[in-house]
Amino acid sequence: MTPAAPSQARARLDAIVKAYDVRGIVGEGLTEQSVEALGAGFVDEVGAAGGTVVVGHDMRDSSPGFAAAFARGATRRGADVVAIGLCSTDESYFASGSMDAPAAMFTASHNPAAYNGIKFSRAGAQGISLDTGLAAIRDRAGDYLDEGITDAATPGTISTADVLADYAAYLRSLVDLSGIRPLKIVVDAGNGMGGLTVPAVLGEAAGLPALPLEIVPLYFELDGTFPNHEANPLEPANLVDLQRAVVEHGADLGLAFDGDADRCFVVDEQGGAVNPSAVAAIVALREISRVRAAGEDDISVIHNLITSRFVPETIEEAGATAVRTRVGHSLIKDRMKETGAVFGGEHSAHYYFRDFWGADNGMLAAMHLLAEFGAQEAPLSELAARYTPYALSGEINSVVDDVPAAYTRIVEAFTGRADFDELDGLTVTGITPESEPFWWFNVRPSNTEPLLRLNVEGADAATMAAVRDEVLGLIRA
Repeated sequence: MTPAAPSQARARLDAIVKAYDVRGIVGEGLTEQSVEALGAGFVDEVGAAGGTVVVGHDMRDSSPGFAAAFARGATRRGADVVAIGLCSTDESYFASGSMDAPAAMFTASHNPAAYNGIKFSRAGAQGISLDTGLAAIRDRAGDYLDEGITDAATPGTISTADVLADYAAYLRSLVDLSGIRPLKIVVDAGNGMGGLTVPAVLGEAAGLPALPLEIVPLYFELDGTFPNHEANPLEPANLVDLQRAVVEHGADLGLAFDGDADRCFVVDEQGGAVNPSAVAAIVALREISRVRAAGEDDISVIHNLITSRFVPETIEEAGATAVRTRVGHSLIKDRMKETGAVFGGEHSAHYYFRDFWGADNGMLAAMHLLAEFGAQEAPLSELAARYTPYALSGEINSVVDDVPAAYTRIVEAFTGRADFDELDGLTVTGITPESEPFWWFNVRPSNTEPLLRLNVEGADAATMAAVRDEVLGLIRA
């Protein structure tokens, strides 16, 4: 096979390196050759020659081969690779944090089976984005694709480690579930890595004591072809099986994990979806209370600008500082470190914990929810309703060819009756007297597709619906 011209190799690399990770279709931009070059570039950029690099992977068919290719590139540049094998993304963060070593996790998260990718961490599970090293890794890898990888004078080694039991024990040390009331939980792993981590953390598979939890498993078989449904609980169609099973089994609640099990979605005993902002508010209160009891006074909690208004209200009412941020995984990790925030919540069900190296961990958020829910007698629908006082639209995507023109239409329509904020996309907040219901909305362009993403919140359902419909009409005009 004739090697690709250097410009073609770099173009394919540019196409798969995104704002916060590497993501692409297997066999197109994402090949073992490009992954080996990325492994070499990663070691150079994070200064890992002579040190350790953790490499883990999910259950996709291409993941073991990619992990091996990355290890080849990393060891050729002098890093010692610790291969932790099958794991969830938050398990790879645990390895990076506990070993204080940079890490690469092979997963395409919730994307379909044809995709794969890499989530990178610096030592201590710190994030890497285009602005903080990922662009440099891409450029170094491009040089290696053009010119070949230069072997280090002392090549690295490859060893293996199983960190699942330590990971499970660490999470159990952060949230004690031993004293909650007995709960029946349906868990939909979507054939993703939750099928490995849930039995270890919430069950006895890792040798830990039994918890007062009866787990009803759905799709725990690891299968990167996703034979039952896509492992993307953000799409309502992918929650249907879980919602039905919760009702059929008379369960107290249901949990749904995405493909790499770093995000967790919740449904109540009636099969209703619990908004991630409600989960964020519940966990925020628990973490604020915990660190205040330990003597902390200056407490910060991060929320992105698309979470419900109730999240910052809850944080402030608890006497902590609410830090509003843009949307974005690595960005929020950086803000967690900068502010020392105890917790961070996103509208997309990413939850970040200071006690987890500032990284996100859906399993840990689920454990906090179980601890709070299991300490009282009300059904989850009632508990969640307390933390969902306002009406949210959820994220609505529209195909838009001319984003600036859509922005102009929105600004013209709302000038004089709203304030505008461009922290992340365009946030429009209604100027309303105290006697009138509040509303706000945010529109953001996708980084990878010709889409505008709309999120709307109103004091009540009628207000939210009216604003939503008006803005959609402007976007789609």
